[in-house]
Amino acid sequence: MDSVKSILIWFGVAVLILIWLPLLAVSRFFDTDPAHYRTGRLFRLLGKAISNINPNWKITISGRIDIDDRMPYVIVCNHLSQADIPLISNLPWEMKWVAKKELFDTPVIGWMMKLAGDISVDRKALNRRRKTLNAAADYLSKKCSVIFFPEGTRSRNGKLNSFTNGAFELAIREKVPILPLVIEGTQTCLPKKSWKFGTAKHIKLKVLEPVSIESFPDEDAQKLKEIVRTSILQQLSEWRGEPVEIIDNLK
Repeated sequence: MDSVKSILIWFGVAVLILIWLPLLAVSRFFDTDPAHYRTGRLFRLLGKAISNINPNWKITISGRIDIDDRMPYVIVCNHLSQADIPLISNLPWEMKWVAKKELFDTPVIGWMMKLAGDISVDRKALNRRRKTLNAAADYLSKKCSVIFFPEGTRSRNGKLNSFTNGAFELAIREKVPILPLVIEGTQTCLPKKSWKFGTAKHIKLKVLEPVSIESFPDEDAQKLKEIVRTSILQQLSEWRGEPVEIIDNLK
């Protein structure tokens, strides 16, 4: 039964993608916004549609969803599963995603990411960090938010991994607040190396309060990172009913 349900869901996903691709191409052709805002927003609606056709996903979104995303943020989020991407796409804003180059090289999905203006990271390039942060800074200057998974990859055990400094250095350098997101419940929604969707889960996404960078000088990215990571840890601890020490993969 699970196999049949997963096949039907994937069929629905394929149909949505085939519908969305020409729509994105047309939107990009007529999109005069320097950040290609309308095209990017249309692409995120695909993620929302994909999450809506999956009967296994019961989604609750809470927190500061009322932000003005044209007063841009550097958005950071913990990362548990491939399902995180359509889940976050349920938020009512546009944000450019920082993602590995291999995704952009994937037929159809990669084309759509390029049309939406997402940011490709070539992990083999020596100057990848500088290029990524400069591309993100360019979008911020065009009043469009950017989103990072500062863990760098999905958590294998559901615990929160260490954060890299890049997103926090960018926020301080560009004088843009950090907006933390917290995800819980996607760990088994789309298991790694499996095409089957997991059993029904209550998936949670919360938008925490923005963190102003005004009191952080350039050399304090480490402190800013620790404050944001702690706020995400505390929310996960509250949801799971477990001490922070159990959830923190650095302990």
